Amino acid sequence: MKEITATGPTVEEAVQSALAQLNTSKDRAEITIVDEGKKGLFGLFGSKPSVVTVKLKQDPIEESTNFLKKVLTEMNIVAELDVKVEGRNISISISGEKTALIIGKRGQTLNSLQYLTQIVANRYSNQYLNVVIDAEGYREKRRETLEQLAERLAQKALKTKQDVHLEPMPSFERKVMHSIISAYPEVETYSVGKEPNRSLVITTKKNKVAKR
Repeated sequence: MKEITATGPTVEEAVQSALAQLNTSKDRAEITIVDEGKKGLFGLFGSKPSVVTVKLKQDPIEESTNFLKKVLTEMNIVAELDVKVEGRNISISISGEKTALIIGKRGQTLNSLQYLTQIVANRYSNQYLNVVIDAEGYREKRRETLEQLAERLAQKALKTKQDVHLEPMPSFERKVMHSIISAYPEVETYSVGKEPNRSLVITTKKNKVAKR
């Protein structure tokens, strides 16, 4: 039950009745006063009850977690979710069977799950939420791989004096590459394309100046 209409001698009593039936509190509900009611003569004759509609607010964390569980079930994957919330950041760690299937080639499946789960979370939130989904520590391993890749490609750009174009990757992975390459004073990165096919280009600063 997500919404209920309740009556009572007063608006407050009608609201409390609805909240009790929904087993929730005011901070998790949207309350609409349909009719304020009427006390009537001597509180008896001509009285009219107050009527309210109380709708249970959908929690973005609960909705996004349920969505992810449903998708994993559709994939015939039995897994446990460990959800942590820090401000507007939601971290979901997946553990269980078939983690390789959850991660996919170069994390593509995991990234897709993360992208879709974040869309669901923000559909029910009044502020932007950032969702990160991990499986068996893949994100840290991937970061190490990206660090090695960034260093190697930065050296390649310096050696060949040519721009190096990377394959499309999600924004959080591009940020990792940006951060690592920023340590090289002679090269820099910029992004091209549109999501979800946005990618990085590593260029020497001399090349960038020459293109202007």
